[in-house]
Amino acid sequence: MDSNLLEDGTDDILRAVLERTDGDLVVVDPSAEVITSLVELGSEYDGELPALDVVADERLLKDVMDDFIVASAAADLVEAGDMTLRNLEDGADNTLLVGEDSLYALVRAGEHVAALSADDDSFIADAYETFHDQWAEAEPFNLRTPPLDHVRSTLAEDIGEDVQADFDAVLSSLETARGDGDGLDEVTISLLVAAKNDVLLYDISKWGEDVGIASKATFSRTKTRLEDMGLIDTEKVPIDVGRPRLRLKLGDEKLRGADAASLAGVAHSMLN
Repeated sequence: MDSNLLEDGTDDILRAVLERTDGDLVVVDPSAEVITSLVELGSEYDGELPALDVVADERLLKDVMDDFIVASAAADLVEAGDMTLRNLEDGADNTLLVGEDSLYALVRAGEHVAALSADDDSFIADAYETFHDQWAEAEPFNLRTPPLDHVRSTLAEDIGEDVQADFDAVLSSLETARGDGDGLDEVTISLLVAAKNDVLLYDISKWGEDVGIASKATFSRTKTRLEDMGLIDTEKVPIDVGRPRLRLKLGDEKLRGADAASLAGVAHSMLN
């Protein structure tokens, strides 16, 4: 029988459960914090990661996956077959972590998080069958964000390795990438990094549309907003046929003087 677990934080309790789990782990009705922690742990897990079969409230999943940092890392796990995301019809009383021979209910009390273990083998077996079937019958969640590994590799190939390095540095400096006042969204980040490297708007928006970040129209609208606010400038570049294309440049001296790691902080302060 597995013993109860008590840790200071969600990351610690989930890591302990993962280390005890063989086979797959059905995660039933997780909170936003649990989903985010699972994605972070899965991305950096050292060892054989159990298959994470997550069945969660669709509205909650949409909210969590509005953060590009979380969503792109989750997409990496989904593409690798390490995680599935499905929509939960009816919630559970607590977040449940259900393995073939283990069952934990997550409970938070004050500053601590506990994973309370069931001690009846037949009950655990029945619970696994029940919740695994529930997961199997659930509708897949439509995760539209492209995998981060694909974003990074195509950015290096299509635009340039310096741009990809700056993109990585900006993401690493952020806790969230939502664009809702708590951080910059992925389109804004892409445009700022492109402007830092004097990339054409056509090139970065075509890359963004091809990789699945956003449409060219969204890139264009965001460029106009950033230009109106003084973060980005453009200069016309003549071409042989058709209208001149626009080269992106950083529009403010504070941004031009910032390295990639501090670029997001400076831009965020200007936007707010």
